[in-house]
Amino acid sequence: MDLFSTLEFPDFASPQIWISLLTLTFLEIVLGVDNIIFISIISDKLPKERQRFARNLGLTFAMVFRVILLLMINWIIGLKEPVLTLGFMEEPDGSGALALSWKDIILLAGGIFLIAKSTFEIHSKMQIDERHKPKTASAASSLMTLIIIQIILIDLVFSLDSILTAIGLVDNVLLMIIAVIISIAIMMAFAGPISRIINKHPSLQMLALAFLVVIGVMLVAEGIHQHVSKNIIYSCLAFSLAVEMLNIRLRSKRNKFYRLNPDLKDNLEIKQDDDHVV
Repeated sequence: MDLFSTLEFPDFASPQIWISLLTLTFLEIVLGVDNIIFISIISDKLPKERQRFARNLGLTFAMVFRVILLLMINWIIGLKEPVLTLGFMEEPDGSGALALSWKDIILLAGGIFLIAKSTFEIHSKMQIDERHKPKTASAASSLMTLIIIQIILIDLVFSLDSILTAIGLVDNVLLMIIAVIISIAIMMAFAGPISRIINKHPSLQMLALAFLVVIGVMLVAEGIHQHVSKNIIYSCLAFSLAVEMLNIRLRSKRNKFYRLNPDLKDNLEIKQDDDHVV
């Protein structure tokens, strides 16, 4: 297999090429948000000095996977050919039994994994005592290995979904590779601040995990040929995030107000000391 047979240098003198590059880069960043969220939450289990390494390693794997998949574009297109038929399920258009391709099987497996992992993380967040138990050096090393494996698995799924979307927009493989490299570099630059914000606020963690569950459901739906609009999902996430940021702002102001006025009750009445009441 000649990985470089599909490469063709784009004509950067054409404005259309730059528009396509910007569009692809933005698309890759948007599609990479769920990847950053997953990496941020799962790397929070590691010591602080190892979290940045885990995030950058995860995003590096994402970039490598996407570039390799783009170089194997002919093989990727072949993944859409049916390899398995489920007689107990029908196609959404009623054309017959549900025929799954390798792409569908990967999306199904990745979606189920993401749902299960996110649900487990939600349960783990509720076990406050367990999260603060000290870990031995060997346990920390094993945890690091486990987290890297999980990041690699989910990177594979997200990379495949991202590349299949990009293929439908632009024909030039080299242009798509450039867009992937730029988008990953941007995500690496902002992954740290995003991770700190998510991991600082427990409510944002729960929102992010719930969003990952929804993404998992969407991947499963795509795997059985049920189209789900990503615009609706991301719009709902943006709305939920905006509401939660308002709540965080409100809680921050209230906590600051009570720190400056420690004698206030929740209903803003002055606390009275019974021993000094005349």
